[in-house]
Amino acid sequence: MKISQRARAIAPFYAMEFGKQAAELEAAGHHVVKLSLGEPDFGAPPAVLEAMRNAMDGRPMAYTAALGLPALRQAIARFYADRHGVEVDPARVAVTAGASAALVLATAALVDPGDEVLIADPSYPCNRQIMESFGARVTLVPTTPASRFQLDAASVGAHWTGDTRGVMIATPSNPTGTSVPADELRTLCSLARERGAWRLVDEIYLDLADPDDHGRPPGTALAHDPDAVVINSFSKYFGMTGWRLGWCVVPEALVPALERLAQNYFLCASAPAQHAALACFTPESLAVAEARRVEFAERRALVLDGLERIGLPVPVPPDGAFYTYFDVAATGLSSWDFCARALSEAHVALTPGRDFGVGTAESHVRLSYAASAGELREGLARLGKFVSALGPTASSL
Repeated sequence: MKISQRARAIAPFYAMEFGKQAAELEAAGHHVVKLSLGEPDFGAPPAVLEAMRNAMDGRPMAYTAALGLPALRQAIARFYADRHGVEVDPARVAVTAGASAALVLATAALVDPGDEVLIADPSYPCNRQIMESFGARVTLVPTTPASRFQLDAASVGAHWTGDTRGVMIATPSNPTGTSVPADELRTLCSLARERGAWRLVDEIYLDLADPDDHGRPPGTALAHDPDAVVINSFSKYFGMTGWRLGWCVVPEALVPALERLAQNYFLCASAPAQHAALACFTPESLAVAEARRVEFAERRALVLDGLERIGLPVPVPPDGAFYTYFDVAATGLSSWDFCARALSEAHVALTPGRDFGVGTAESHVRLSYAASAGELREGLARLGKFVSALGPTASSL
């Protein structure tokens, strides 16, 4: 059987690969501290679970409209108004089978073979893999701690070519947990818009970002750029990873194309998950989600303190999501070897920088603090012993 060039070219998602190895160790009877995947341990809010039980009472569960239940699209639009102060027409909201499906639809609608797309290095690997599957030529733009490992207008301008058709931004970012400052995001979107390029903004961790100095929730890119394509998800802020439900907000002109693509690619997102997700936007569920955001901030402080004690520096402290991206160069190990040995010797699952780009591939490791505080303390204790046992190079940290 001949395998397509597309399938042969796509790289593994190493976080998932390490997750598989962790599962094998657990099956063999070991307790593995899993800090490799961005999967909140809380689960869906209680009202959502109850709504799902009610939805699954035996009634026929038909397809929804391709772009989602009208009531859910309206609820998402209200969420933007209430939380972020941005008016969004519900007709511009598309409910999708996870944020990944939103990215597939947006990419299919925007990308032609040969189009250049600028993405930060480091960044979430599936973003560029999906773009490349549709024929995009992805240019990874190097970033540094000075830019918070994020794109900025200067770096994008320096890498712009005659083939550049779009820019993908993730704020807060996976793997670094850092956000693009509001003024920089506004400037970056303006630069791309003025050059006729689309702006695709991954905001799946937006509502896990820290409030501003006045206690206000973080701002969506739509506040600066109403015609940006914005992707979000029920997986992170609402803790619904396995439910596979997300959404995107697109310009009005893009809605018909997105609808045709959704009809053909997915028919619709899960109907019961959509019905249950309506309960995300009740005051009860929003209060639960906010309490969990605060808990993640407390876990972040625990992890940053623990990594500092071990001597594993975090070049840019995160301000959102639930990741830290730390430097292992001083241990004398590559990030891959560090993760492989931490898993086999300390039974701690992490993700090597190879997943996220080129510039930090060998020097940095992602830790997800989506696990419980107890598991984080155990994982940090094991990592401390592991690093101490590496010998003189590591012990001098």
